[in-house]
Amino acid sequence: MLIGIYHFSCVFETEAVLPFYKGSTFRGVFGRALKKVVCALRLRDCPDCMLNDQCLYARMFESPTVPRPFVIEPPLDSGSRFPPGSSFDFSLLLFGETNKKLPYFIYAFREMGHVGIGKRINGQRGRFTLERVCHGGRVVYDIRQEKIVTPNVPDVTIPRVQRQEPTNLRARVALITPLRIKYKNRLSPDLPFHVLVRAVLRRLSTLFEAYGEGEPDLDYTTLVRDAEKIKTVDNDISWFDWRRYSFRQDRQMLMGGLVGSIVYEGELGPYLPLLELSSMVHLGKQTTFGLGKIHVEVLQ
Repeated sequence: MLIGIYHFSCVFETEAVLPFYKGSTFRGVFGRALKKVVCALRLRDCPDCMLNDQCLYARMFESPTVPRPFVIEPPLDSGSRFPPGSSFDFSLLLFGETNKKLPYFIYAFREMGHVGIGKRINGQRGRFTLERVCHGGRVVYDIRQEKIVTPNVPDVTIPRVQRQEPTNLRARVALITPLRIKYKNRLSPDLPFHVLVRAVLRRLSTLFEAYGEGEPDLDYTTLVRDAEKIKTVDNDISWFDWRRYSFRQDRQMLMGGLVGSIVYEGELGPYLPLLELSSMVHLGKQTTFGLGKIHVEVLQ
């Protein structure tokens, strides 16, 4: 599966006030900007549009059955006020053939800067200028040249899970952004290793089936069964709630997720490559907001 990681560098033109967690703000305004850029018939309801099957916006936001082929990674700082001239960076992950649509994403983020983001100040949201987009250290867009260079996007495969000599390992999983995982149809307030592994397998299988070379050839039953033997030896995770505004529903919504870190011990070898890949593509619900970003560190 093609996985493109694009780093956007921006500068605020006017003062901006953003929430503590900025992912939902970015995703909401980006969705409206993309629709403005690509919508040909200007119909309000996408399901009634004759171009629905081929529309980039509909594939990004209206498809009910497949995972979204993008993730927006917002700035992680907790600051809320950005004076004019402040710089801020964020990243965009694209999966599969969606990478070929990169110019539409760049143009939509440019338009998003003209509209502005965050809380209104004197009737105006914080406007910004998109100055540069990089991929793998290479500039693919620069405001001074007004050209987009097609990047070479790596094709990532699912690591083969090989049976190894039993080796006891410890690994810390840090939850960089809130993690929302459902287990038995409920958001899980805890994170035993088998629950994490179920989320990993679900995320990777759906992404690769939709945007890669099909569902991965993994022994799901054995991986989940063996994951139940892994112990939690240090647990520093907690539930974090915050509010976000939903433009679609026109109301404030309470959201929550797990934050902190947790240390597991056991025969972790077969799982480490899957966890490393998951740290790239995010886990759980609302990944398009940037939720579910993890970091894995082997301790011994």
